Amino acid sequence: MSCTHTDQLPAEVAADATDRCPDCAAIGEQQWVHLRQCLSCGHVACCDSSPHQHATTHHRVTGHPVVRSFEPGEDWRWCYVDSRLV
Repeated sequence: MSCTHTDQLPAEVAADATDRCPDCAAIGEQQWVHLRQCLSCGHVACCDSSPHQHATTHHRVTGHPVVRSFEPGEDWRWCYVDSRLV
């Protein structure tokens, strides 16, 4: 399944080199559930099951529409604008 927002993404985006949520680390939070990567800029942040939901906050602040799971073995993308897997 696709959406018009995936057509607007860059061909490649470098991921932040991290195994933790840098936004959580910046505020001293040590607990998050899963990581998501913004497919517009590469920013990695915590998921909505995490206390601070930094990936969704990143979307709200930047308007970047699509994230992917940054978890090993997972291969899916989510469009915030269309509220669906793409």
